[in-house]
Amino acid sequence: MSTRSRAQTADGTPQPARSAPSANPSRASRCTEALRDIAEDCTVVSEDLLAGAYSGTTLNTDILQRLISLRGLVEEAIGVVVRHRAQAQPLKELVPIAGISEDRLRKKYEPTSVDRSLATRSRPEPVTFHPGAVTAGTPTLRRPGQRLAAALSRMQRGSGLRQWELAEKMGVHESYVSRMLSGERFVSWKYVKIICEMCGQDPGRMKPLWEAAAGGQRSDTDDPGEYLRTYLQGLHYAHGSPAPETILDTTHHVITAEDIDRALHGPGIPEWHVIERLTVALQSLTTITRPLWRRAQTAAEHTTN
Repeated sequence: MSTRSRAQTADGTPQPARSAPSANPSRASRCTEALRDIAEDCTVVSEDLLAGAYSGTTLNTDILQRLISLRGLVEEAIGVVVRHRAQAQPLKELVPIAGISEDRLRKKYEPTSVDRSLATRSRPEPVTFHPGAVTAGTPTLRRPGQRLAAALSRMQRGSGLRQWELAEKMGVHESYVSRMLSGERFVSWKYVKIICEMCGQDPGRMKPLWEAAAGGQRSDTDDPGEYLRTYLQGLHYAHGSPAPETILDTTHHVITAEDIDRALHGPGIPEWHVIERLTVALQSLTTITRPLWRRAQTAAEHTTN
């Protein structure tokens, strides 16, 4: 048997390291799509969990079940990443993230089993609003685009303008306007401004709602505290401008009327639990409001220092 190292060639020079097999592009694409689906499902379950946690009527066992559903989605996501990386990359980087050994990752998330699970997985239904379908006082959460559409629709109805009049000004078909105002179609900023101006309203009032619907891009020139208040005012308007007493009933009086007034009009920035409860009471998502609150709070702290 030759005593020459297998890591060397015949002339004694180091043998090039064997390259890892290339990943299957089709499978990699499927894994990416699966992760996106799971991320969306986490949002759906989280919204349902939050609505249940604040309803005051949901059983603790039901809340626990939703949390376990989130844990299941995390397990699915780990399986997808392991399935993807197992093609051409080591799994050691996943060990501290998943909290289990590389060998255990390979055994627990066996490729055939992961593929089978992905092919047969069911997706949760999004939380949507159905008038009369929920108990009075139970907040039903809506996505940013739905909040914007609700505000614009209320603005249009309050102005007395017909949808065909808006369509004529925009240069689009009336059905296009109908879909924008119902939340079925995204509304561009150009059309938001036209609707506001024709209805005699300041487009600036809708800017934070629109930016949230457009993906959360915000202008750094805006005062963070005022921006947060304008966003909350937009949510309040979209929800029908409920009286403080109505909001207090929805929050089970864990915040005060003074808290509500300060959150909507100032001065200063209330504590997070106030903004959180108000956000849910106005049927919006705290995942949208929390970054705005943090930004406003940081700016306020820098101003006072």
